[in-house]
Amino acid sequence: MAPALLGAGLAVLALGPALGWGLVLRYDLLFVPDPPLLPDRGGFPRAVPSDLVVALLSRVLPVEIVQKGLLAGIFVLAATGAAALVPPERRLARLVAAACYAWNIYLAQRLMLGQWALLLGVAGLPWAVRAMGLRWTRLALALLPAAVGGFQAMLVSALTLMPIAFARRRAPVAAGILIVFSLPWAVPALLSGAETDPVGVDAFAARADGPFGVLGSLLSLGGIWSADAGLPGQESWWLATARLLMVAVGVFGYVRLRSASDRPEWWGGLAVSAVAGFCLAALGAFQAGRETLKWLIALWPGFGPLRDGQVYLAPLVLLVAVGLAAALRSGAPALVGVLAPVLVLPTFAFGAFGRLAAVTYPPDWRAVQRIVNADPVPGALLSLPWGAHRAFAWNGGRIVLDPATKLFERRVIWDDTLLVGLHDGGRLRVRGEDPLDRRAGQLLAARDYARLPARYVLMATSQNGLLLELTGWKTVFKGKELHLLRR
Repeated sequence: MAPALLGAGLAVLALGPALGWGLVLRYDLLFVPDPPLLPDRGGFPRAVPSDLVVALLSRVLPVEIVQKGLLAGIFVLAATGAAALVPPERRLARLVAAACYAWNIYLAQRLMLGQWALLLGVAGLPWAVRAMGLRWTRLALALLPAAVGGFQAMLVSALTLMPIAFARRRAPVAAGILIVFSLPWAVPALLSGAETDPVGVDAFAARADGPFGVLGSLLSLGGIWSADAGLPGQESWWLATARLLMVAVGVFGYVRLRSASDRPEWWGGLAVSAVAGFCLAALGAFQAGRETLKWLIALWPGFGPLRDGQVYLAPLVLLVAVGLAAALRSGAPALVGVLAPVLVLPTFAFGAFGRLAAVTYPPDWRAVQRIVNADPVPGALLSLPWGAHRAFAWNGGRIVLDPATKLFERRVIWDDTLLVGLHDGGRLRVRGEDPLDRRAGQLLAARDYARLPARYVLMATSQNGLLLELTGWKTVFKGKELHLLRR
């Protein structure tokens, strides 16, 4: 009970204004009202099956409650799972592990990018590790959060669990469950025709987000590629030093477990996973490593998930949490260990000082959703302006993925090209993956609007100048925010 309460308390502290009524919209953290059950999508299935689960839950509860439940659930699941890996008689030590695993810069940075589905799988990792010594049904149940999370969550789970499975001689069982749970996204990925741009290796390589360089950032469990994922003050030398020291204590405590009489059976497997994950994360930090990854991706797009190497630090985060609990077992040291994660990352609190906040969609979005979804005539919808992300005034200027991509039951054509902001202020352009989207982009660039493969065009009202060029299209809705045209 105590770890669950601690996780809930950390969730409230971290989310802050995000728990108000409405939806939190930031980068990939995109929820929409009345999401369709089976939208027609192209490209790599990154939101499979997470979007389906959200849509199903939204048939029972308001989507606002669904989002808050999922976000808070990440903290509670992470805290209780990490605590479950510590012997039950060490009550304070269990809270140390819970606090460390539910409040760290890895989780914070990924949340700033809106990657809730990945974090759901990461939060369930300790439960899956614990279930490796139990019946296969328990392992399958423990992997359900990762299965909901989709491809990144399942890949991180596979990296973490397979070394443990080999050591426990349960590799066939673990591999079988991982494969079955990966089918919902793996099959569409193989059939999608999506292409992976090798330039993404440069864009998604780990980067320094503190004073100790790339490797120092990774060792402190940070080092994410996006400058927009940072927390206020995280680069200060004293906070970065404190995070690094906390990780060092955690690694020391974990190593010391090797000679303990109660060493867990998964000790060696998790150590291998943590080292392997760190090596994958560090690969993109070196030119030779980046060139190797580019060669692999050019050879087969299936190697694309390796480009975001920092995501594979998850087993190291879990190792540090367990090790910290082993080093600070009881008394005053344990109390310090419970508080330390928050003290070394204080600006994660209150929605990262306002970076997360709940808002409501203007009425225009629901209006165009009803019009388009009620139309029985097939045909895609083209979303403009041509760009993957939006920064709406009603969302406080926070950047979010284009809501149109998840709002409609029919295929949405959009610019899936990514512009990745770097820590030095520069940007890298990663070519989109979907062939239809690229074709539409070429037609737009050539102003060949008559050949656009769409029945609808949705644009911001501020783009009224484009209306003069869209001959053959008629307005079916015009509001303060949005303009909807139909061929």
